Amino acid sequence: MTEREPGLRERKKRETRQRLSDIATGLFITRGFDNVTIADVARAADVSVNTVFNYFKTKEDLFFDRQDEIAAQAARAFRDRRPGESAVAVFHRMFVEGLDGNAYQTAFHEGSEIWAKTVMDSPALTARQREIAQRAQDELAAILAEETGADPDDIGPRTVASMLMSAQFVLIQEIVARRLAGQSLEEMRADVYAAVERVYGLLENGIGDYAVKPA
Repeated sequence: MTEREPGLRERKKRETRQRLSDIATGLFITRGFDNVTIADVARAADVSVNTVFNYFKTKEDLFFDRQDEIAAQAARAFRDRRPGESAVAVFHRMFVEGLDGNAYQTAFHEGSEIWAKTVMDSPALTARQREIAQRAQDELAAILAEETGADPDDIGPRTVASMLMSAQFVLIQEIVARRLAGQSLEEMRADVYAAVERVYGLLENGIGDYAVKPA
């Protein structure tokens, strides 16, 4: 009995945390992030303001409730790559798999434009999104350096991490822009898959001969 109680408490805490985040996200999307206060969230969830702060340090944390997981995803994906798979190949494969499965990480799913617009309309959320992206890039650079045995001052891992994360960002931006323009997932599907091949083709083959000025 004693062994089960901590597990039950932890499960209850996770459920409460998720409930608060879900309620807050609904309010942010409906009213706009900057128009909703922590007190509004507490009132809608029928809890005290202190209870909200017990689970989330800031209002941004309520929206990006999976930020730690998101920041660690790139490094984890690289660490778990298949034998013989390069850094470019694993991110290429995973993005295509994400499209196939309408994964939230690719923005290729229903409602992604609503989420994206909520972020774009709030300077605070935009800034937090940049912070999460930078954390993800830094963690990826660290594991790249570790696995390649790079020297601490080697700029290579940081450059590769930046290129890989930028590729994903550009593709997600393209998808969101098309969704905001009113295109359905099926209408954009062929173009999006072609864009993925184009982007990762550039990374795979290099850009040394790209945009050479004619003589």
